[in-house]
Amino acid sequence: MTDFDRERERRLTFAIISHPDAGKTTITEKLLLFGGAIHIAGAVKSKKSSRGTVSDFMKMEQERGISVSTSVMGFDYAGRRVNLLDTPGHADFSEDTYRTLTAVDSGLMVIDSVKGVEERTRSLAQVCRMRTTPLVTFLNKMDREGRPPIELLDQVEAELDITVCPRSWPIGQGKDFRGVYKIAEDRVVLFRPHETDIDETARTIEGLDNPELDVEVGSLAARLREDVELIREVYPDYDREHYLAGQLTPVFFGSALNNFGVRELLDFFAAESPPPLPRKAAEREVHPAEDTFSGVVFKIHANLDPRHRDRIAYLRICSGVFRRNKLYLHVRSGKQFKSANPTAFMAQERTVIDEAYPGDIIGLHDNGTLRIGDTLTEGEHLQFIGIPRFAPTIFVKVINKDPMKSKQLNKGLDQLAEEGVAQVFSRAQGSDRIIGVVGQLQLDVIKHRLEHEYKALCIFEPVDFSKAAWVSCSRKDRLEAFIGKYSHRIVYDRGGHPVYLAENQFLLDRRREDDSDIDFRWTADVHGSAGATL
Repeated sequence: MTDFDRERERRLTFAIISHPDAGKTTITEKLLLFGGAIHIAGAVKSKKSSRGTVSDFMKMEQERGISVSTSVMGFDYAGRRVNLLDTPGHADFSEDTYRTLTAVDSGLMVIDSVKGVEERTRSLAQVCRMRTTPLVTFLNKMDREGRPPIELLDQVEAELDITVCPRSWPIGQGKDFRGVYKIAEDRVVLFRPHETDIDETARTIEGLDNPELDVEVGSLAARLREDVELIREVYPDYDREHYLAGQLTPVFFGSALNNFGVRELLDFFAAESPPPLPRKAAEREVHPAEDTFSGVVFKIHANLDPRHRDRIAYLRICSGVFRRNKLYLHVRSGKQFKSANPTAFMAQERTVIDEAYPGDIIGLHDNGTLRIGDTLTEGEHLQFIGIPRFAPTIFVKVINKDPMKSKQLNKGLDQLAEEGVAQVFSRAQGSDRIIGVVGQLQLDVIKHRLEHEYKALCIFEPVDFSKAAWVSCSRKDRLEAFIGKYSHRIVYDRGGHPVYLAENQFLLDRRREDDSDIDFRWTADVHGSAGATL
């Protein structure tokens, strides 16, 4: 095996997904703690906590206790080079999460054991299922009174349409939570509450029938033995092929806040989760073992470090080796691109690297050349597909409150649109700029960032539309006639593609019926090609 093959095979790139408040950012931090990437825990115990986590670096995230942007963190563990992506949990930032899922090879789904499967979990699991992304499930907060474990497993199977395979089992729950039984190893790990640092001396008991278990957990030992006998009859044995195919999800129980169950989770990822997988391009499928380099930009972030006012493009390495200071083809423009200081991430901390391998996520300093969906190669014209945009449901017109800051406002809007924070539209006539988002919280983030990062003040004036669709037609003259007839409802995205606006779904459906030769789409990829039909 060559050095390249060894480096490629040891890459592990996964995203953490969940409903808000399920403990996603907390478990991210604890994975970093057990992975040795950080040395002290700073878990967010409430939204009012003044101490933010390492991945929620933006000021608004720290103030509100939410993640509004994907963070990338890298560390080494058990022979694997781990690239961990913490995604926004809030539905208003869905697009950032969906784009992130195109850049990973597996996922960790965190579920609050008190609340069970929630709406956001359902939608994200569906996206993973469509992409056949392998998923591991962590049932969090077992130290709180919640739903019975069997009920949680049944709900995951029924609502997420995936087979569950328990890899551990809780001993008690809530105030009676005493630990977990590691099924494959026939070992009990006892829980010690209020542990905020790594517990290297956790009390373990070998064997389910060990008399020590009865001494330590009392009557819960008999209940555990009954539960284990039942789950061995009801649930299938672990099958790695089914896991890698996205058909089966291994399930772990624990308490991220107390560091409990996290090491077992990380051990499983290191041992079982896939190395970099092939990626689809419009021209062909690209395999990570190919010698020639290719990579795709899936995220842009301006002002990642407010002290330096920088702009970073997040590049997923798809094949070959990326090398510092080497010239590559920027496929969209046809021009050469070179990076003098490509960086690896540890949340807001960055380290300059000389090379990167398939599966790695690196940051490229950029002055506006790169966009989401752009491809870099060693000369081949490739366009990776599947990075989505969704039709917005909230539209506002931007009103500049300080005409002296028009340049700053326009720059801010352009950069935020390039990041994918919002979609910015324009009309064929006039200078109106319209922002389209899928959630109200996005508008709060945009206004906050315009004011604090670009020193631009504006107000948002509501626009009486709530539905949008990209429109196209095989006949150019017919599309032009349609656009001319409904010019007051037509806006253009940043790529110049026409978008039809309607006040509600009823009126949009009616327009589709009356103009059936026009193709209406509610998604598009970042290159502007149509996605799902309405």
